[in-house]
Amino acid sequence: MKHNFKKLTIWQEGIELVIETYKMTKTFPSEEKYGLSSQLNRCSVSIPSNIAEGTSKSSDKHFKNYLETALGSSFEWETQIIIAFKIGYITEDKFKELENRINKTQNMIYNFIMKLTN
Repeated sequence: MKHNFKKLTIWQEGIELVIETYKMTKTFPSEEKYGLSSQLNRCSVSIPSNIAEGTSKSSDKHFKNYLETALGSSFEWETQIIIAFKIGYITEDKFKELENRINKTQNMIYNFIMKLTN
């Protein structure tokens, strides 16, 4: 079964997360350019990219592997925003907003994986 990734809500949410991440990391200190900023940007891009790549696969089993990679990247991203908050790069309000957003995305990806499993 083929999916049009652009129509998938999980992909659309992923793209929004990328935009939000790039805006946020622009405000980080310049010494983080190759550190946390780069990590967060790459993680965020990995989420919708893996969802899109997975849609090209010939079976739901293979698609699920890409969704699991996207889910893994989302947990990696969440860890990095916790670090960004704890070292004072983002406010508590921003942290809570981003944490809610990533948790929603994680739940949507997980539910999609479960849908493909059944």
